[in-house]
Amino acid sequence: MWKSLKQAKSLSRAFASAGQRRYLSIHEYQSMNLLNKYNIPTPESVVAKSPQEAFDVAKGFGHDRLVIKAQVLAGGRGKGKFDNGLQGGVHMVNSAEQAKELASKMIGAKLVTKQTGAGGRICNAVMLAERREPAHEYYVAVLNDRASQGVVIVASAQGGMNIEEVAAKDPNAIITTPVNFERGLSKEEGIELAKKLGFQDESSQSQAADIFMNLYRIFKEKDATQIEINPMALTKDGQVLCMDAKFGFDDNAEFRQKDIFTLRDISQEEPSEVEAQNANLNFIKLDGNIGCLVNGAGLAMATMDVLALHGGNPANFLDVGGGATPETVKKAFEILLADPKVKSIFINIFGGIMRCDYIAEGVIKATKELNLQIPLVVRLKGTKEQEAKDMIRESGLKIVAFDELDDAAERAVQLAT
Repeated sequence: MWKSLKQAKSLSRAFASAGQRRYLSIHEYQSMNLLNKYNIPTPESVVAKSPQEAFDVAKGFGHDRLVIKAQVLAGGRGKGKFDNGLQGGVHMVNSAEQAKELASKMIGAKLVTKQTGAGGRICNAVMLAERREPAHEYYVAVLNDRASQGVVIVASAQGGMNIEEVAAKDPNAIITTPVNFERGLSKEEGIELAKKLGFQDESSQSQAADIFMNLYRIFKEKDATQIEINPMALTKDGQVLCMDAKFGFDDNAEFRQKDIFTLRDISQEEPSEVEAQNANLNFIKLDGNIGCLVNGAGLAMATMDVLALHGGNPANFLDVGGGATPETVKKAFEILLADPKVKSIFINIFGGIMRCDYIAEGVIKATKELNLQIPLVVRLKGTKEQEAKDMIRESGLKIVAFDELDDAAERAVQLAT
């Protein structure tokens, strides 16, 4: 079971999803709003998108026990650092003036955390929330479990911590509860889980059970792939609250979850990946210097492996799919060439559904129109292979063609150094 939790926690840059962005993420303030719509209690919180708004929001609380959080789609915000020098994306606030000052340093700056990479991510908003004092913190997640082929609630009494570390040190600290997909979680099952987590009195057990039940409702009704509450807290005044929330939603459900997908914030995504998605290309930016253009997710992964075997480092994962046109190929080239790190391009096409001559036409067109200056290595096999090779040869362009994958990959690596 723990394996499925780690899979759900992994970044979207894992290639198990065949190179496609599978999970929409939303900001914390949006998650809080969604929880509240399902009658799940949270600390009172309000978003602000300017320093003046932060001042007004803080004034509106009527008290000075607040916390301000940078709204950036990345974990580790509290330990992150802004590119303007401000340390931490989460701060205690004791006045409206302090809220305004911190917001002025957060909004418009980039927050660098362990999950963002060195470039960081832009902060366009902050969330101000009331401070509530936890007596105890818990971890709760709702996930799809591949082993049981069903939904489970994963919980621990050791919340507020890195859950992978908790599981590694003490696997028994993780409690897994299967949920009937159609029926959902019953109140009795929720109370039983609350007892296992250590809730002592009937009131807190009932509150926790209601949260578990409603989290599953969100999971099912909104096509979530993962809901993570860390921490869920029992406060000193006896209230059970979701203090922080992370959601993931299945992109394939966009057609029926319009309200959720309007929350997408593309400013938090890699621009080249957004551009590729708009062109129906499966693209993920990486850190290497060899641009890859391949058809088929499996072949793309194998291509990256072969490049690595020969000492190379791919600059991207790019699957043009089986329906690519010459125009699509040209667009793919534009995206590859926009990365200044790319020193060579390797095209590896197996023509099944995809015709090699379409790829060749697109390659020749892109090479001419984009004034390609970096080395281009091409390997084409399959449907219309000979026609494609003839087109490349007759073009007179400096395109290095190979029949064998190893030879082509080795040459692409050499040309990138």
